[in-house]
Amino acid sequence: MIDQKSIRVASVQLNSGSDQISNLERTSALLEGCAEQNFDMVLLPENFSFMGGSDIEKLAIAEKQSSSSVLAYLSNLARKYETVIVGGTIPLKGSSSKKIRNSCPVLSPAGEIIACYDKMHLFDVTISDEEYRESNTAEAGMKPETASFDGWKIGLSICYDLRFPELYRHYSAVGCNILTVPAAFTPPTGKAHWQTLLRARAIENQSYVLAAAQCGTHPDGRQTWGHSMIISPWGEVLNELDEDEGIITAEISLNNLNEIRQAMPVLNHRRI
Repeated sequence: MIDQKSIRVASVQLNSGSDQISNLERTSALLEGCAEQNFDMVLLPENFSFMGGSDIEKLAIAEKQSSSSVLAYLSNLARKYETVIVGGTIPLKGSSSKKIRNSCPVLSPAGEIIACYDKMHLFDVTISDEEYRESNTAEAGMKPETASFDGWKIGLSICYDLRFPELYRHYSAVGCNILTVPAAFTPPTGKAHWQTLLRARAIENQSYVLAAAQCGTHPDGRQTWGHSMIISPWGEVLNELDEDEGIITAEISLNNLNEIRQAMPVLNHRRI
């Protein structure tokens, strides 16, 4: 087999609040502390730049994609570390003044936007007497998005998307070998389902899965599960965080992925 380049990837875990400057500063500090590992790709969590606040605050913080200060910040980080950055999610202005796009941008090492995915499945549920209505402020994305670099192809998703396997089957069908899941899972759903769903998506699609999560108790009182992880195409957890802020890295290999797909060609055996 032709030797394929391995790359080092990283997942960042944060306890973000509604102070955007503080959130960005902590993100930068975590990346700086891990920079000597020369990562090739970094995944940030959902809502990394702004989490919590009222519906009015969420709408007010959203910027146009063409002039987003957070996108400019990510572009600078990508150039500084010469790495691909999958930017968790940031609030961008929607098609209506009453809605935002919960968007996951991908920046190249040159700082250019190479993809931008809008969350397709919105979290409208009631869990343990807590009600979540993401659709109150966000508009649903309309289609999957991928990004490619250096022989790798990323399938983009966000949090609640994880429960919809048809999205990830689409990504495997179009040749993705990395699936990214920035998230802010609740503790009840995280404890019950988070790792199970992540490992299932990796195993059934024979792809690496990178998950970056929000963690702990946030300033508005909301709690999130944490447990960011990097998972192999065989379903092995290569690295994992607990419930505190931090960053994890792992080396991933196209050789390893291709060997798994050749030994067990389940993607070629699909009937529907």
